[in-house]
Amino acid sequence: MTDEPSSSQGEEITAPIEKKRRSLWRHLRVRRSFFLAVIGLAGLAWFVCVRMPGKSFDGPAPAASNPEKLLVVELTAHLQQFGRVIGARNLENPRGLEAALTYLENELASYGYEPLRIPFQVDGQETANLEVEIVGRTLPGEIVVVGAHYDGFYGGPAANDNGSGTAALLALARRFAETPCDRTLRFVFFTNEEPPHFQQETMGSLVYARACRERKEDIRAMWSLETLGYYSDEENSQDYPAKILRATYPSRGNFVAFVGNLLSSTLVRKTVGRFRELSQFPSEGAALPSWMAGVGWSDHWSFAEVGYDALMVTDTAYFRDPFYHTAKDLPERLDTVSLARVTLGLVAVLKEFVSGSTDL
Repeated sequence: MTDEPSSSQGEEITAPIEKKRRSLWRHLRVRRSFFLAVIGLAGLAWFVCVRMPGKSFDGPAPAASNPEKLLVVELTAHLQQFGRVIGARNLENPRGLEAALTYLENELASYGYEPLRIPFQVDGQETANLEVEIVGRTLPGEIVVVGAHYDGFYGGPAANDNGSGTAALLALARRFAETPCDRTLRFVFFTNEEPPHFQQETMGSLVYARACRERKEDIRAMWSLETLGYYSDEENSQDYPAKILRATYPSRGNFVAFVGNLLSSTLVRKTVGRFRELSQFPSEGAALPSWMAGVGWSDHWSFAEVGYDALMVTDTAYFRDPFYHTAKDLPERLDTVSLARVTLGLVAVLKEFVSGSTDL
């Protein structure tokens, strides 16, 4: 007969098994915790970066209202001026750049403003940003900036990029010329957004934003109006810089986009939410990492660089517009009715942003 193992022998046999079992459970708990954390972070990222308040307008576009029709005429005149009469405008075409600046000054003066040229030197050439300001009545130290670059890509008429953003900015300035504001409101027309100045020391908006920071100005929000005139209802007319975005956002390029970096997510969400409440136009929003293609491709980048909350309002440029940065970027290729609707939607949101009753 075989002797039964003693209790000490049994413990010697079962101890390694129990130790292995405990180790396995710890490993499973760690994996489960990691898995839940990943799911939680992914959910948070989706909520902050992609999920926006409200619902984008969907359905047939309403008939154009009288204010929209009048604005279409106004915008068309500006687009013809930039894309046909003036055309190429940059430091390689200084006459065009000066002609655009003079046109802006004359338009703004006709609205009752006193435009301020803010000159600076680039390799011996003088160029300038242009600013008009409505000083706030009750919160003058809190500033909202809306800007657009008036220069164009080298060799092209630049009707959409960025005649459309410049035209929309002129329209906004005209509608606020006699509007009382609690916060200070600035409309700024920037030079040197296009290469070779883009995201370089000579970029007009970077020169401007750094000066604001040096003066310790309290800029609560900055919008950059960038390439706003091209829209399409065709399937697959919209592209994106990453596959995950293609799976999340519409395939038709019929919406206006509000884009900022992660640090400006609150401003993006607030702007999109109010635009959806106040406008009948499709809209999407995204607060994404700065390194992702397209996220910093406008003058809002300069303000974000110095620590201000900033976003870009755009038709998404070359992710949709086949004529982007070409000689075919002409006024007749743009959808001025959609541009007018976007502009009036921005007017409605901006009225709230410069009101002291709205938190920024």
